[in-house]
Amino acid sequence: MIKRTRTEINKCIIHKVANKYNSGQNAFSESLVRFDEESYELLLPFLLKPFGSVTQSYRFSHHADVRLNEINKYTSDIFEDDSNEVFIEHSKNIVNHLYEQSNSANIKTGDVIVAYFEGIEYKDVLTEAVGIFKIESKVDFFQTYLDDDSFDVVVQKGISTKRLDKGCLILNSTDAEGTVVLSVDNNQYDAQYWIKNFLSVKYADDRNLHTQNYLEMCKEFSEEVIKPEFGKQEQSNFLANTVDYFKEHESVDYHGFKDEIFEEDKHKDLFEDYKQHFEKLNDVLIRNNFEVSDVVLKKEKSKFKTEIKLDTNIQIKIDVDAPDASAEYLEQGYDEDKKMKFYKVYYNTEK
Repeated sequence: MIKRTRTEINKCIIHKVANKYNSGQNAFSESLVRFDEESYELLLPFLLKPFGSVTQSYRFSHHADVRLNEINKYTSDIFEDDSNEVFIEHSKNIVNHLYEQSNSANIKTGDVIVAYFEGIEYKDVLTEAVGIFKIESKVDFFQTYLDDDSFDVVVQKGISTKRLDKGCLILNSTDAEGTVVLSVDNNQYDAQYWIKNFLSVKYADDRNLHTQNYLEMCKEFSEEVIKPEFGKQEQSNFLANTVDYFKEHESVDYHGFKDEIFEEDKHKDLFEDYKQHFEKLNDVLIRNNFEVSDVVLKKEKSKFKTEIKLDTNIQIKIDVDAPDASAEYLEQGYDEDKKMKFYKVYYNTEK
């Protein structure tokens, strides 16, 4: 979603956030990080690389006025006045706000990196961004050192550059819905903590969200209605046909989708009833017409379960990208002699 080819870190500071639940105390830095060339070249991609593959963006929210959203206010002030004094002051405010959300023993302490970036490319436009990153987990590594006339080794803990625990980018870019926010969270032990409580953001109301909601509804419909009523093979057929519809159409028409996927009216009625149930249960609106997001389709279809697991320790996996395979090459029957169900699979060669 962003490109970092021309991005530079303008300023950066590191604090430590404690756990409010355990009555811990935050620890603050009073000055900015002064990088050497090696640490700078390592830190920049570590912080920004995860956002290159993010598929959806967020916008700030607040029950009264979005301008009262804490992170929105602090970052807006930084964009308006990029002096070191304002940046350091609000970086501390950000950590204090994060601390206030740690109302559970599950919330981990860690290092908080706040950085100001210049030259981030978003939708072909260069802009600035404030990044907030929380490092929760550290790894053991061996450090060798010279002791008198011999080398020895000691175990130390440090930050692994392979994975960022939590991070967000608040871009100095707005649209009709507000300021653009990107987020990653690889330690989702508390789904409310980072996105809802700390950032207080919601998904942007765009094709990405509409595609995600619709595909999630189809996945749940296959699990809760098709699988128990018609069996695993029909569930796999439905999911494969759903993916095929999204691949073949640039936009989704709800009524056209029903007519193409379901042959019988009773199945269409079941889908219509489930749509209303899903909307009410999840407090979402499933759009009747929307443009398909290919990046979200690729991400969501990987969550579709098309494996048929049998009690004889055999599994049949159906390719979700092959909508006709199950109907053409997989047959189900019943063996009177063995008193068992069976699947018959047709194929030419083994792969």
